Amino acid sequence: MDQDRAIWDTRAVRVAAASGDYGAVVRAIRRANNLTLADLARHSNYSISTLSRLERGKQQLTDVRILRALAAALRIPPELLGLADPPPHLMQPSRPAAIVGVTRAPDEETEPMRRRTLLTGLAGTVTAIGVFPPPTAAGATTDPLPLLERALLAPPSHTSLVGLPSLGHQVAAARSMFDRGHYTELASGLPRLLSAATTTRATSTRSDDIAEADKLLAHAYVLTSRLSVKLSHDQLAWTAADRAVQAAHLSHDLPTRAIAHRSWAIVLRRSGFSDTATQLILDTAASLQPKLHQGAPYLAAYGALLCTAAYTAAADGDRDLAGTLIAEATNATTHINRDHPGHTTGFGLGSVGLYQVSIARVLGDCGAAIDAARRIDPATIPLAESRARYWSDVARAFHQWGKPEQCYRALRAAEQAAPDEVRYRKPIQKITAELLKHSEATTLPGLRSFAQRTGTRTR
Repeated sequence: MDQDRAIWDTRAVRVAAASGDYGAVVRAIRRANNLTLADLARHSNYSISTLSRLERGKQQLTDVRILRALAAALRIPPELLGLADPPPHLMQPSRPAAIVGVTRAPDEETEPMRRRTLLTGLAGTVTAIGVFPPPTAAGATTDPLPLLERALLAPPSHTSLVGLPSLGHQVAAARSMFDRGHYTELASGLPRLLSAATTTRATSTRSDDIAEADKLLAHAYVLTSRLSVKLSHDQLAWTAADRAVQAAHLSHDLPTRAIAHRSWAIVLRRSGFSDTATQLILDTAASLQPKLHQGAPYLAAYGALLCTAAYTAAADGDRDLAGTLIAEATNATTHINRDHPGHTTGFGLGSVGLYQVSIARVLGDCGAAIDAARRIDPATIPLAESRARYWSDVARAFHQWGKPEQCYRALRAAEQAAPDEVRYRKPIQKITAELLKHSEATTLPGLRSFAQRTGTRTR
């Protein structure tokens, strides 16, 4: 008892309690007990994101039920949280914690394998004749935004009906084009793809065909949203993600719904709704948990959601929550690698590694970001878009660290992996503009030409 009392009976805790900052009390005692947010979530029956908001003061900690649940979970006197003696029967909410371990079938092994492999993902290229135009010439600077705007904001154009198998191939071709970093070509073909998918959905009559058409339409809108984010057009990303969610819900396909929710959460975060984005992701991840034993697509969607939630938490400055979520994502990839070898979901430990670089960078830990990057061999990253994103994160970390030469080398590596990745990204243009003004700019060969290729103003 004395040892427990020593944990909470400190001046810092007493001052926080006296000022009514009960979130600070909870956080201090949780950390003193070496409990993670996930541990407290399990004990209190509240979600990680809710607890994080309460601790940081982003949500008022005034609900008596929550206060009593936290006091009981932390084994502290209720008066520390402004409560009188608890009633005989503690009231707790019925809502389950959002993050728990992977749910497995009774006859499956539970011992994790310790191998770390990078997945090949969707490496093949599918050609969809009549949807995507021929590749643009090297160095072309055609602005793809007007095409996307017309496709999303203008009334839909009528197109010839295509069968579901053909539409599936076209969506796969679009996904492959994104994975290869060919954003201009993708933007040119997406209007026709969206029109074809909409027409196919509208003319389908069988319930199974309608569900499949909704699923493919959702994936087409997800790609549109992801591309709009790449092109820094948040309004289009918002519109496309909203439509992706609508189509995904009509498809009744849980992995597709999870993918659409992830895109929606990304645009919510970029629009300043980080708490809403985190809650959406964690709620969606919780809905996937009973299905995780059914195959790699469920585990991959679950892991991708947690990675996005971890990055969102890091961008919001919540280091603890980011660490908890990325650890859970790593656990999910372990099950994918062991139970579903050779899968083609495109998500695995390699994906988590890339997010670990991004998370450290956005938290301001430049050295940790570079250390995380050095644990990844970029030659083993199968997708050009992912390789370019890796090098872009490395460049941004070196830029924050004040190392212009290393930053520039990383930018050139990103350009080599996928030229469109540096051509349209505003953060890259900003870094390039600052490099041009740096005292060491004259020692960076080809910097001015690089700036012109990326659309950066040189004066």
